[in-house]
Amino acid sequence: MRKYFLSVALLLLCVAAHAQFTENFSDGNLTANPQWVGNTGDFIVNAAGQLQSNGSTANSSFYISTASTLASSVQWEWYVQLGFNTSSANYTDVFVMASASDITASGTNGYFVRIGNTSDEISLYKKSGSTITKLIDGADGITNVSNNTLKIKLIRDAANQWILYRDISGTGNSYVSEGAITDNSFNSSAYFGILIKQSTASFFQKHFFDDIQVTPYSPDVTAPVLVSATAISNTQLDVLFDEPVEAVSAQVAANYNAGIAIGAAASAIVDASNPALVHVLFANVFPNGVVNTLTADGIKDLSGNTVQQASTTFSYYTPQPFDVLIDELMADPTPVVGLPANEWIELKNTTAFPIAITGWKIEDANGVSGALPAFILKPDSFVIICTSSAASSMALLGTTLAVSNFPSLDNNGETIALLDANGRVIHAVSYSIAWYQNELKKDGGWSLEMIDTHNPCSGGSNWLASTNLAGGTPGKKNAVDAMNADMQSPQLLRAFATDATHVVLVFDEPLAAGAASVAANYAITNGLTAMSATVSMPLASQVILQLNTAMQVGTIYTITANALTDCAGNSIGTKKTARVGVTSVAAPQDVVINEVLFNPPSNGVDYVELFNRSNKVIDLKQLYLANRNTAGDISNITALTAGQYQLFPQEYIVLTQNPAWVKSAYITQNPDALLAVAAMPGYNDDEGNVIVLNAQGEITDELKYSDKWHFKLIDNKEGVALERIDDAAPTQLQDNWHSAASSVNYGTPTYQNSQYHVTAGVQGQIKVTPEIVSPDNDGQDDFATVEYSFPEAGYVANITIFDAAGRPVRYLQRNALCGTKGNFRWDGLGDRGQQLATGVYVLFTEVFNLQGHKKRFKNSIVVARRN
Repeated sequence: MRKYFLSVALLLLCVAAHAQFTENFSDGNLTANPQWVGNTGDFIVNAAGQLQSNGSTANSSFYISTASTLASSVQWEWYVQLGFNTSSANYTDVFVMASASDITASGTNGYFVRIGNTSDEISLYKKSGSTITKLIDGADGITNVSNNTLKIKLIRDAANQWILYRDISGTGNSYVSEGAITDNSFNSSAYFGILIKQSTASFFQKHFFDDIQVTPYSPDVTAPVLVSATAISNTQLDVLFDEPVEAVSAQVAANYNAGIAIGAAASAIVDASNPALVHVLFANVFPNGVVNTLTADGIKDLSGNTVQQASTTFSYYTPQPFDVLIDELMADPTPVVGLPANEWIELKNTTAFPIAITGWKIEDANGVSGALPAFILKPDSFVIICTSSAASSMALLGTTLAVSNFPSLDNNGETIALLDANGRVIHAVSYSIAWYQNELKKDGGWSLEMIDTHNPCSGGSNWLASTNLAGGTPGKKNAVDAMNADMQSPQLLRAFATDATHVVLVFDEPLAAGAASVAANYAITNGLTAMSATVSMPLASQVILQLNTAMQVGTIYTITANALTDCAGNSIGTKKTARVGVTSVAAPQDVVINEVLFNPPSNGVDYVELFNRSNKVIDLKQLYLANRNTAGDISNITALTAGQYQLFPQEYIVLTQNPAWVKSAYITQNPDALLAVAAMPGYNDDEGNVIVLNAQGEITDELKYSDKWHFKLIDNKEGVALERIDDAAPTQLQDNWHSAASSVNYGTPTYQNSQYHVTAGVQGQIKVTPEIVSPDNDGQDDFATVEYSFPEAGYVANITIFDAAGRPVRYLQRNALCGTKGNFRWDGLGDRGQQLATGVYVLFTEVFNLQGHKKRFKNSIVVARRN
């Protein structure tokens, strides 16, 4: 007898276990707790602990099932993700009740929920042998998206009423009813199962299931719970309950009150697709940035349970610039490191308030994207923005929004801006390939991440290549996140005039728009004042001034910026002045070639230094660099800059492809005089042509250089610049060029040349300067200048240098035709380029003309060496 009772108890326990079950696949298998049968080889439990399809046969169907006997007063709930748009050939049937394990068999009876099919809907069906009948016809188009993340709930109560719910958030917090029906065709069950219908390989392995629960159903006797109230505008709330609410009571405006300052609602409307959501409109405006309390009372659910004095807080906040940031971007996704091969950006809400980014757009130089869909970005949270085609793969990594016309992000950098629904710039980033600060990662597959989101204006100093081994961190906190506060004052770099009454000021970082827009904060010399100041968007690093009076050609004005701050609050420091003037076209010889590095070391780049020797203000936008091809034609014409850039009288500008390298290799006394040129013309290491053209295509200056012009005792000419000695002397004169001194590391980019020397106007004689020459290329007295002055032109000169014993050591000139005045140069070396002994030398000059007039000069000079 005891054995009999024990058997009955075990049987009842077994029946109870099969009657209800919960499966989250955390055990990693399909063989136990519970056991699944059917086409088990076509399913796997993946690394995320989900049931995933693994069938690889096109135009096929396959199933899996497990014992389940609960059939009355029951609730079924499960998570499903379909990574594709459903169709008549690609859908899923979830059998909540089946009479046999083979749910595909014609003799199997039961009920199932179909997710997908022709109408892209979620509907309830009855299967009676080979006859299939639709019982609840769900809303069309629900699964017509590239990635479906769903939670589905089905209830059968004791009266055999079926109610089907969907939640497209996949959380189970936002269920919407698909409909209800009464049916009692089948009252017993043996199995729960999943049937997959797929077509091509594009749909393989894109079905995911989790958190399956089959439990007894308890009728609803609980009032709806007020889940949240979210401000959609400054007068509208979206009020969400935990279950569908009855429309009559939910749409009584007086049932919603937001306190004394705001009062009762003006209207309330239940959402057409989500009956748990009510759109509540108020007559009074919500105070900005203030936490308010909403009280809901008298609202019923579908079972008649009534809410009584439920409350929740809400706040409305108008986002300001830098409240939402572009804090990560993937501009070059290939070669793939670990993330999908998609371009995307990530947005972060840096405030304590939820922000509606509905209607916001992304802008680059090529245009503006489509508007973002309705979405609330919660405080300190992230959202990925990408194209529609990339959305399904990116959604697996984090919350993702697709936008039409998403900009194509340039690998080497561009400016992208985040605009709110009114077109106002919230944040902009002008990134470049240099921001990676990593030679490997800049070639692709790695994202750029902002280091400190409290410092959004510091440009490249606040960005790095991601250190996450996947290549980036879309949808979550950046791998490089760290403190990186901006402690630097903004600096006024330069100014330029767009016309006689408008001036643009260029700063090194974005400014706070308030103070920067105050015209009185700018002082201008020579009686001018600013009538208005406009901050240029999207980067806010330029200010446009409109002047009260037109500037005069030939006058240089100085502008001082006062009381400005950057977006971090740092006040402008000492670097707050800039010159400006009305520009003129550069005539030939106005701007001359002053220094050339044409043979850099292997890790370096060429540079060309120009000098404005005129009294004009020259716009570098109207100048071009070039060289000559093998046929001698002008070739490889390159614009110096795409934007306006003023070069003032007696100023230098250095043109190079890599200013950072030039600054690291040489002393640059004026780093602001380094200008990055996108692609320099090629300049050969042995000889070549440097040409400067103006906007009319005229040659303003040209140098045909040779490495033989270098100081003869320099063994390795790599990294040694050729410097112009006298900017007033002819450019093509070899004696007007010399190697830069070793004491300045063989180059003086951005400032006066180490070998600079001005020819003095000496009358009627020969003069040699200096009196002591030390030819060691240290920049001090490396060569001697022989200056002549004659009363008339036409003299011919022979110059010979003798040592103290009277032996000729250098024939400096032979039958050189002279003008009325000019100069020759002696580098302190002998005829064979050899070093001469230290001591006194005599420079003997004999001049004559065709009329037979002769004159001789003797000048002594000392050759010395410095230790």
